[in-house]
Amino acid sequence: MRDRTVGVYLHVPFCERVCPYCDFAVVAARQLAREAEAAYVEALLAELALRRTAFAGLALETIYLGGGTPSLLTPTSVGRLVESVRRSFPPGAGPPEVTLEVNPSTLERERLPGFRDAGVDRLSIGVQSFDDTVLRRLGRAHRGEEAWRTLAAARDAGFENVSLDLIVAAPGQSAASLERDLDRALGFGPEHVSCYALTVEEGTPFALAARRGQLALPDDDAAAALLERTGERLLTAGLDRYEISNFARPGRASRHNCRYWERRPVLGLGVSAWSSEPPSAAFPHGARRGNLRELPGYLERVGAGRSAEAAPPEALAPAAQRGEVMFLALRTMRGLEAEAFAAEFGAPPRAFYGASIERLRAAGLLEEAEGGDLRLTPRGVLLSDSVFAEFF
Repeated sequence: MRDRTVGVYLHVPFCERVCPYCDFAVVAARQLAREAEAAYVEALLAELALRRTAFAGLALETIYLGGGTPSLLTPTSVGRLVESVRRSFPPGAGPPEVTLEVNPSTLERERLPGFRDAGVDRLSIGVQSFDDTVLRRLGRAHRGEEAWRTLAAARDAGFENVSLDLIVAAPGQSAASLERDLDRALGFGPEHVSCYALTVEEGTPFALAARRGQLALPDDDAAAALLERTGERLLTAGLDRYEISNFARPGRASRHNCRYWERRPVLGLGVSAWSSEPPSAAFPHGARRGNLRELPGYLERVGAGRSAEAAPPEALAPAAQRGEVMFLALRTMRGLEAEAFAAEFGAPPRAFYGASIERLRAAGLLEEAEGGDLRLTPRGVLLSDSVFAEFF
């Protein structure tokens, strides 16, 4: 949190279709009306003007447009947002990483050259699967061939830094269908791949279906085997695992996402966006602020020149801060540096978590270096939730 750079996240809530497993703050908009787009872009710009003072003097390192489906915005709107953010902060040591999330569709595919001209230099494409049966069961709007055409169009538009998302252990997914997904994904040659095990979140249609016994998911052992196989294939293909769910070629790790795991300042703008503020007199360890999840309330607040915060800023108690540091650092393959932990909290991890560290080492989930540095073992990666529960 003593870092002198900032990353800016802009949440765009609009989606062509709300997937049944999604618990993000999204709004169904099969065709995004120009008036709705213009109103939301103006709100983001107004919030940027209101909130940037809390990050004054920090150099801009990353911009990330997520959602939702931010590629439903026109290239003109994306360009306005990117340029306004760049004007709001001093430049960093190099050009900022500017990421746009994209879903496979004809409309978004046609806009890719415009997004490139608007300043986007990195795409995160929500492929999820190339198997049409899996995509239908996930409730996705696209089909496998459309995903492939979108990846090809990204290269044609000049994007040299492309990430794709895959969902592993989806309903009805078999080992054979996963292998086919990996074959196609690696055949494209992505710079980055994010692989997520499907999580059934409360309040979603999938959660209701699961309670009714209508959702056929792989059991824990089968899901673990699928995730393990995914890691093997990606590593063999030259993508290094740098975080539990993320793999990248050298130099292509997501600079923006690393900010969260490293607890570096992030300004979050838009519906449901969260900010991690730098240390201040009132909050020596920094503060977190979260915005309203409802679009009408967000627009009303920002339009009146008021804060969009859903609640007062959150400052974690020391014990919670320590647990969060353990959790976030152990998500990364670099792991936790005991010396840095001691510098922040006055003592190394063993002073607070000695018994937990011993249990996790004995179970083969955690390894400890001579100086006290900690990281997950390969088995610990698969059972990471059990590891993290020890620190909260």
